[in-house]
Amino acid sequence: MKKRPVDIVVISDVHLGTYGCHAKELLKYMKSIKPKEVILNGDIIDIWQFSKRYFPKSHMKVIKLLLEWVAKGVPVHYITGNHDELLRKFSGNSMGSLSIVNKMVIPLEDKKAWIFHGDVFDVTMQHSKWVAKLGAKGYDSLILLNRGINFASKKIGRGPISMSKKIKNSVKSAVKFINDFEQIAADIAIENGYDYVICGHIHQPEIRKIKTDKGEVTYLNSGDWIENLTALEYHKGKWKLYSYLEDQLTIDHQEDSKEETFVLEKAELFESLLQEFRICGMTQQTK
Repeated sequence: MKKRPVDIVVISDVHLGTYGCHAKELLKYMKSIKPKEVILNGDIIDIWQFSKRYFPKSHMKVIKLLLEWVAKGVPVHYITGNHDELLRKFSGNSMGSLSIVNKMVIPLEDKKAWIFHGDVFDVTMQHSKWVAKLGAKGYDSLILLNRGINFASKKIGRGPISMSKKIKNSVKSAVKFINDFEQIAADIAIENGYDYVICGHIHQPEIRKIKTDKGEVTYLNSGDWIENLTALEYHKGKWKLYSYLEDQLTIDHQEDSKEETFVLEKAELFESLLQEFRICGMTQQTK
């Protein structure tokens, strides 16, 4: 399989070790690309909810592939998040091409990108961490329930639904939190003269320009591998939001088109042969 070249890939909020993690899909995506640099923007391993009883092979394979990239000399930057905050004590340390940091600024041609997880803007994280941990467990249970509902929905011929997305999009306080999060990140980035600000944390994939009276910045969020299954890619001077779900729809459509073409070609061949038989039959009758 030919791998797609990518200059930089940003992946966040994988939550390895939880039931909601789509590790198989992530692994398939990772195997399809050849990155020059990898940025893991927080909550890759969910240490909050880590359990020895649940860590499937597919989750371990994701870690194994990341280590293979490190062994090949691909720079891999692990930016700590809130679910893997225990790693913050190792910030500043590196092993080969793997480094652990809390935030980073990288040059992109003549521009600068400020990258961090984003939990610093979360009031719950700052003052009521136990509430945030309780919410994480509830979210994981909701995702697990959602999978059961989607399994049943698929059986009766209906498409998948995302309960957590519906809740986030309908609850005004959740929508306000997301808008405030993006605005605060943009304001600070503009004040510090950054051209890009790249976050994770809120599981809301996004690329958009934000303007204020002080300037302009491009805000980017890599989304997650729980419900959106997205990543950010930087290649040849441009940012792109990759969606695994949209990619699969394209692949399925192409396969369906190939199958339809194959059936049509067979039908045309059969019709051609049938016509030949008819002509031969008419010739025999004339004789």
